[in-house]
Amino acid sequence: MSTDRSTLTPKEREKASVFHSWSAQSTIDPLMIKDAHGVYVTDIDGKTYLDFSSQLVNTNVGHQHPAVVKAIQDQAGVLCTIAPQHGYQSRYRAAELILDHSFDGAAKVFFTNGGTESVEHAIRMARLFTGRQKVLATYRSYHGGTSTSINLTGDPRRWPNDNGTSGVVHFFGPFLYRSVYGAMTEQEECERALASLENTILFEGPTAFAAIILETVPGTAGIMPPPKGFLKGVRDICDRYGIVYIADEVMCGFGRTGEWFAYQNYHVKPDLVTFAKGVNSGYIPLGGVVLNEAISASFNDRVYPGGLTYSGHPLACAAVVAAIEVMESEHMIENAKRIGIEVLRPELEELAKKHKVIGDIRGLGVFFALDLVSDRATKEPLAPYGGGSPAMNEILAACRNEGLLIFNNFHRLHVVPPCNVTNEEVHDGLERLDRALSVADKYYVGT
Repeated sequence: MSTDRSTLTPKEREKASVFHSWSAQSTIDPLMIKDAHGVYVTDIDGKTYLDFSSQLVNTNVGHQHPAVVKAIQDQAGVLCTIAPQHGYQSRYRAAELILDHSFDGAAKVFFTNGGTESVEHAIRMARLFTGRQKVLATYRSYHGGTSTSINLTGDPRRWPNDNGTSGVVHFFGPFLYRSVYGAMTEQEECERALASLENTILFEGPTAFAAIILETVPGTAGIMPPPKGFLKGVRDICDRYGIVYIADEVMCGFGRTGEWFAYQNYHVKPDLVTFAKGVNSGYIPLGGVVLNEAISASFNDRVYPGGLTYSGHPLACAAVVAAIEVMESEHMIENAKRIGIEVLRPELEELAKKHKVIGDIRGLGVFFALDLVSDRATKEPLAPYGGGSPAMNEILAACRNEGLLIFNNFHRLHVVPPCNVTNEEVHDGLERLDRALSVADKYYVGT
């Protein structure tokens, strides 16, 4: 039945017709966007925001990069879509560029529509390759919102979706600031986390595990770079028990940490790599799995039981090619690393001297988190695990008033601008954040 919507505002029409993800529908208050360019987003009322969220940490080359936009336009003029059983240039060229920046021994790329499907297929590949069922994942992780990936996820979004039949076994990864191992140093945290992982394998059955999946640097769960030696230790454990090591690089890949893939910071070689988001800055939905030679070869003479109608969509792959090429030509990976070392970390540390609610600063590249607390001694978070708080709501409102878009999860703020952000844009964003955090100072109760 037709409805007269002419009297409704754009936001009212949005709320009346669109079902929003991860939300109670009556409480949503979407920012209505008109356009975006570079690191700036403009709403329909003409207010411009500095985008320090990179949306969902995926616009790695910024908004509306002209080379990527043109590549999509050019591809649309030639081939908008084709069934995935056919071959075409944009897809094989995208795969070649991804492999060129992957680990030694990376053989092929399987394309999906996004990150959660990449995880689903990586797990399926590992199970078929090993003939085993169980999979290890950490608490404080996010791997996606579909059936297997949400069960792998370690944050509270899993709880209402966990049917207990997915074969997932969780363990605590290393996180010194909120250590569950009573560690006092990074080395202790590393050793105890590895010991816990191996004990979990031994008590669950060493021959039961197909894979372990780890966000190389956990993203949504708190941007927690692993301690030196942890990922190498995981690699050794996987080799010891014949377990496939899956590096989840959906958020932390493609320049976010100052390397093409985050695992390259730690000099380890995974067996499978999941990716999405930054591979083409999210301009057209696309994800995928990088397979090593052994797993790829195992499907040479048997059918891989999986596929998608839009696997390696021509428009999405054209965006991949353009995004990777501009990241190379404009030296965005190097810029992200430099910004993290020379600008973001030192300026965030200065911010922490001014605002005691900043209990911890973590990150690398253009991938940082501020752990907000009401007491640095007790590390009491400014919002409970799995929820929000008046304090965090006030901070986020202040950020919006300052024209700053920032990523928030529970008691944390994530500072995650694009990989091509400039020194001046970082200075501007952190000045806005400084002013916004002043509303939180009254919530600090420690000494």
